[in-house]
Amino acid sequence: MGLLGELLLLPAAPVRGTFWVLQQVAAEAERQYYDPSTIARELALLERRLEAGEIDEAEFDRREDELLDRLERGAPTP
Repeated sequence: MGLLGELLLLPAAPVRGTFWVLQQVAAEAERQYYDPSTIARELALLERRLEAGEIDEAEFDRREDELLDRLERGAPTP
């Protein structure tokens, strides 16, 4: 885009900048959500909570399945 196009879009620059920042934040949040090390920490915490009696077996199984699904969805496809 040339100089004229940039000048015409200048009033929208704050909106474009905000949209870019929001995209970056969403991408980072998704990266952390599917990060295998984060999921492993959450699984370990879940197991400790089960052993401490804070949650029952049914809750453990349900949340473990959710975490394993996240791990599977976040895994790169060959």
